[in-house]
Amino acid sequence: MRSLSTALCTAAALALVAGCSGSISQTTPSDSSTMARAQSRHSHGHSKPQWAFPANLINNKGATGPRFRQVLASIAKPTTSQPTRGLYVNQFYGDEIGAYQDKNTANNPPFCYVPTGATYVNGIGVDRKGNLITPMAESYSGYPEVVVWQGPNMCGAEVGQVTDPYGQPSDAAAFDAATGTMVIANIFDISSSPGSVSLCTLSGGCTVNLTNPAMYKVAGVALDTHGNCWASAEDTSGAATLTYFAGCAGAGQQATGFMNTDYGSLEFDRNGNLVSVDKSGVQLWVYSGCNPACTLVGGPFPLEGLSVFGTLNHQSMTFAAGDQENGDVDVYAYTPTSLTYLYSFSNGLSASAMIEGVAFNPAARP
Repeated sequence: MRSLSTALCTAAALALVAGCSGSISQTTPSDSSTMARAQSRHSHGHSKPQWAFPANLINNKGATGPRFRQVLASIAKPTTSQPTRGLYVNQFYGDEIGAYQDKNTANNPPFCYVPTGATYVNGIGVDRKGNLITPMAESYSGYPEVVVWQGPNMCGAEVGQVTDPYGQPSDAAAFDAATGTMVIANIFDISSSPGSVSLCTLSGGCTVNLTNPAMYKVAGVALDTHGNCWASAEDTSGAATLTYFAGCAGAGQQATGFMNTDYGSLEFDRNGNLVSVDKSGVQLWVYSGCNPACTLVGGPFPLEGLSVFGTLNHQSMTFAAGDQENGDVDVYAYTPTSLTYLYSFSNGLSASAMIEGVAFNPAARP
């Protein structure tokens, strides 16, 4: 682990960086013409992603909007008495993460929130213990950090934090973030370097950094029960890539048969299928294998609006996506070969705050 002074200098350098500027039966919620319109509307032309700190994963730009805070006096503060089930929703320009009931058909506001005190959070994650993981571009002290919040109750107290010396963290996966290893996606690394995957623990810091030529701007990460890692990214041309790291080690291999048109979140369903959001395609894909050869299981399933992150509930029967285009969270019925739109909710959310990360508690368990 790097010394504290080195980590602080690294983080300071990060903050100063600018410029430098892949036959099945299925059902879908929309017809093919709807999907075609969505793909056309959000095509990004595969231009090289631009680096600007702090970066977001929606529009390939750095932060340009105002810091956002919606004060709701009726929302409960974090406490261990909160329910053990719900859905966390994060906004890039917000400084708190809202916790919603997991069946929010009545469009209720959050029942509690995690006051991160930091803006520029992209993806979030929940481990098997119900701990919430928040990768922060800027923490309370202004440095890139990964913070863990106590589960299984929603909106638990902070367990600990670790500085990410490699780059701007954007997503996280872990079995037990409080005592074990966290797999962290870095959108970009320091000094305008391509993004990466870091392995971190609260006790020992971030000590391993995984890179691959196919990874330029990194979005989502996934960790399977055998200790293997995957990263969803754009390469230097802006094309979608999926990189497989056997044992979460080594140089990694670019997955074949990966059909995404863009990056997005990665998550395993209860059948061990890799569920992959496709941002610019505005759609969802389901694969098996990808170690490194992918086999298509289902999709592409059209989504209601542009989303980077999606999440499965514990039973892998419900899928929720943070919909930046419509300023809400869209909820679907999920099977590996079908995706059916159910409803959306938006109470306590703002399109201008840029909706990104979503995470069910308890999380899906393959």
